[in-house]
Amino acid sequence: MPLRISGIALVLWAALAAPMANAGYVETPDGQAFVDEMVRQHGFDRSKLEIWLSGAQRQSSIIEAISHPAEHTLEWAEYRRIFIKPARIEKGKAFLQAHAETFARAEQQLGVSRYIVAAIIGVETQYGEYAGNYRVLDALSTLTFDYPPRSAFFRKQLGEFFLMAREQGLDPTVLKGSYAGAMGFGQFIPSSYRDFAIDFDHDGRADIVNNPVDAIGSVANYFARHGWQAGAPVAEQVAGADYPQALFTDGLAPKLTVADYQAAGIVPKAGVSAETRARLMRLQAEEGQEDWLTYPNFYVITRYNHSQLYAMAVLALSQALAQTPDKARG
Repeated sequence: MPLRISGIALVLWAALAAPMANAGYVETPDGQAFVDEMVRQHGFDRSKLEIWLSGAQRQSSIIEAISHPAEHTLEWAEYRRIFIKPARIEKGKAFLQAHAETFARAEQQLGVSRYIVAAIIGVETQYGEYAGNYRVLDALSTLTFDYPPRSAFFRKQLGEFFLMAREQGLDPTVLKGSYAGAMGFGQFIPSSYRDFAIDFDHDGRADIVNNPVDAIGSVANYFARHGWQAGAPVAEQVAGADYPQALFTDGLAPKLTVADYQAAGIVPKAGVSAETRARLMRLQAEEGQEDWLTYPNFYVITRYNHSQLYAMAVLALSQALAQTPDKARG
C-alpha cells in the first residue's frame, strides 16, 4: 500500500528538509571533520573553508564516470581509435612546432623525450583544448563525500587542492578540470600539482592551467622524477606464440628480466641488456592478438595513469608525432 502524505505534512517536511538540502557538505559530520583538520593542521581560516565547502555541488555524472573508466572497459583496438587520429596527430605536430624551444629545453634539462611529453598533453587534453568542464571543487567534494570506494584518496586530494590554491594564489571556486579533479594541459591531480609542477618560464608561478610552457616543463619533470631513462626504449612488439602464463606477470611493474624472456624464445630488437627489467603483455588489436615486451620507461608512463592501455596510447601517439612527413606517408 503506497504511503499517503497530507498537504500540510508535505509542506512541513519540505520546510524541514530545505536547510539540509542547501547546506552542502560542510554540515555533514565528514565535512566538519575535514574543516577541523585543515584548520588545525594547515592554519586555514574556518569561515572561508566553510563558505567554499558549502558551495560545492554534488555531481551524479562524476560518480557515473569514475565507476566506468574506459581503461577498464575497452580493448586496445577500441582504445587506440579514441586517441590515435589524424586530427590529434596534426594538432600535436603544430603544438610541438609552436613550443619548439620549450620542448628542446625540457629535453636538455630533464632528459625526457619531447614526443612523449607532447603525447601526454595530447592524450589528456588535446593540447589544452579540452581540460575539463567540472569545477574542481565540485569534483573532489563529490568523490570525497559521496563515493565511498575511494573517499580516502579524494579526501587527501581535496585537502591538497586547497593547499595548492593558497600556494598559487588561485580561487578554488572557479578552477575547472576533469571529473576526477585533474587540472591543466597535463591534467595533474592536486597532489601532483604540488609535487611536480614547476615554473618553467621563471615568472614566479607554476601555472599548468593556462601556461603551456609551465605545463610542458611540469610533465617532463613528472617523468624525470619517476625515473625516465633518456634514450632508452619504451616497448616493442614481439612475435606471438603460446608463451607460458608465468611470463605474463601480474601488475604493471616489470618483474622479470630480458634474459628470462630470451630463455623462452623471445628475441628483443631494441638493443637492451639481458639484465633489463621487462614485462610481457598481450593486447587485442584490430587484426588479432599482439604481444609486446615493455621496459622500465613504459612503467614510468603508467605512473601517470595506471593503465597499460593508456601507456600504449601515449607510446603510439608519440611515435606518430615523431614521424617525418615522408615516413608518415609510407
